[in-house]
Amino acid sequence: MSHSKIFSGDLPELIYEVIKYFRNDFSTLYSCILVNRLWCRLAIPLLWEDPFSIPTKNYKFIYVYLHNLNDDLKTKLNEYEINFNLLHSNTLFNYPSFIKYLNTCKIISSIEKWSEDDVGTLKSKNRNSHLVSDFRRLIQMSLFKTFNENEVKLHTLDFEIFNFESYNSYYDDIIEFILDNPTFIHNVKNLKLYIGLSSGFSYLNTSFGFSYCHTTGNKYTLQIKDRILQIVKLQQNLKKIFLSFNSLPLYQPLLLSKGSNCSNTLNTIIFYYVNFKSTINLDKVFEQLNVLESIHIVYCFSLNTAFIQQIINLTKPFKLKSLFINEGSQIDESLQLLLQKSGNYLENFGFGYGSDLFLRQQILKSVIEYSKNIKYLEIFEVGNQIDYLIFDLIESIKQNLNYLSITAIKASRLCDNSSIILQNLGRVLPNKLEYLSLTLNANINDFRLFLDSSNAFIKKLLIKSTMRNKIDEMLPYVKDYLVKKKRVKYLAIKETFFLSFLEDNKELFYLNDIVQEFALNNVIVRRYNDLSIYICQFISKLH
Repeated sequence: MSHSKIFSGDLPELIYEVIKYFRNDFSTLYSCILVNRLWCRLAIPLLWEDPFSIPTKNYKFIYVYLHNLNDDLKTKLNEYEINFNLLHSNTLFNYPSFIKYLNTCKIISSIEKWSEDDVGTLKSKNRNSHLVSDFRRLIQMSLFKTFNENEVKLHTLDFEIFNFESYNSYYDDIIEFILDNPTFIHNVKNLKLYIGLSSGFSYLNTSFGFSYCHTTGNKYTLQIKDRILQIVKLQQNLKKIFLSFNSLPLYQPLLLSKGSNCSNTLNTIIFYYVNFKSTINLDKVFEQLNVLESIHIVYCFSLNTAFIQQIINLTKPFKLKSLFINEGSQIDESLQLLLQKSGNYLENFGFGYGSDLFLRQQILKSVIEYSKNIKYLEIFEVGNQIDYLIFDLIESIKQNLNYLSITAIKASRLCDNSSIILQNLGRVLPNKLEYLSLTLNANINDFRLFLDSSNAFIKKLLIKSTMRNKIDEMLPYVKDYLVKKKRVKYLAIKETFFLSFLEDNKELFYLNDIVQEFALNNVIVRRYNDLSIYICQFISKLH
C-alpha cells in the first residue's frame, strides 16, 4: 500500500504522517525544515502552531506577526520606537494562519518579555507604567486581530488568569474580543479556563469545559465568571465538559437551559476538585444526558451518602471511568455502593493519603470485587495492614493494567513500607507496562529482589528514592537486570529528600557517562519531571 501511495502522488501525505509525530519536538522540526522544500513546507505549520509555548527566551517571532499589521497600527507602534527594520518585508509563509493553540497567560508573558528585551525605550526602567501597559495591550489585541483576519482554525484556547490586579485589562480585552468575534472560537476543540487557583482542562465544540477559583466573592472574579459564561453559552455542540472547584453551580443551568443541546451531544464529564456538598438533582441531570459515555471523578470532596444516593437512584448506568480519592474526599461506606453500581466501567483508580484504615480496606476489597478493567492505578501511603490487598488488587487487574504508580512512604517519613513493596511487587506485575513509578526508600537488597522477581518489560520506569546516595547503589543492578536484558525503554531515577531545603537532589539524567552508556543499549534516560505522569496531564486526555 505504501508503494501505491508514493507512486500515486501521495508522498507529501505520507511524509506529513511521519513529521507530525515530532509535534512539540522543536529541535527535530527545525532539522526537518532544512531537508528540502517539501519537508520545510510540511514542518513549518507544526512549528508555528503554538509559538508562544516554545521553551525559548527568543520572542522575535512576534515581529513576524507584526509584519501583517495595517499601516494605522504600524503608525501607532512608531510612537513606542519599535525597530521596523526587524519586521520582515517579505515572508515565505502566512505564519498567522498556522496558529492553532493560544494560551492567554503565555501570550501576555511573551509580549511582556519581548517588550522588555527588544522594544526601544520600553527597555528603560523609567518608562511610565501606564504607557508600557497600553503598549502591551495594543500589541496583544493587534495579534488577536491579525489571527482573526487570517481566519485561523483555532484548535485549542487556554484561558489562564493568575493575577487579577496586574492583568485585569489584558483579560478584559481578550474576553471582549471573543464576545465581539464569536467565529474566532468557532472551530475550537479544546478550551482550558484556569482562573485564580483552580485548574481545568476542557474541550469546546467537540468538547468543552470551564473552571473557576475559590475566591468567588471577589468582585472582579464574579464579573469574569459572568462574562465567561456568555462565551460558554455560545456553544451548542458540547461533547466533553470539565468542571472544577466552584464551577459546579453553573453545570445544571448550562445543561438544563432550553437553548442547550447538551443532552444529545455531551459524552464525557470530568469533575476535578469539585465539592459535591449540598449538590442536588444530579440524578435528574444525568437522566437526560442521552449519549453520556464516561464520568471521571478526580479528588473531589463530599463523596458521601448524600452524593452517592443520587447516583444510586439513576435508572441509567453510571459509567464511572475514573475515581481518584484522598483524605479530603470525605468518603464513607456508601462509596462501596458506587463501586458496586459502576465498578465494571472503572478504568482509572487512585487512592490518596489519609482516610480511616478500616474504610480503606473495605474500599480496596470492593475495587477487587467489582473493578476488573483498571488500566491506571495510583496508590499513596501504603500501610502494613493493607499491603496484601494492594498485591491482590494488582493481581486481579494485571490483564488490563498499563500504568502503575506507588508511593510507599508518607511525606513525614514516619511510615516506610518500601521493603514490603519491593519484596512482593515483582511477582504480581504484568508482563508489560507502559508506565511504572515507585517512590520509596530503596534498600538495595530489596531492590535487587524486585528486579530479579519480575520479567516485565516497562516502557517508562521512574524511581524516586527518599534517601541519599541510592543512585550509585542501584546502578549495577539497573545495568544487569534492566539495561542489558532490554527490559526498559525510558528510565528516570531521582533522589529527593523531604526534609531538605537545599537544592542537592541528584538525578541519573545528569550523569553523562552513564546516560551515554545506557543509550548504546537503546535505553533513554530522561529527567524525572519530564517522564512523570501528573494527574492534571492525565485527566486532560481522558475520554
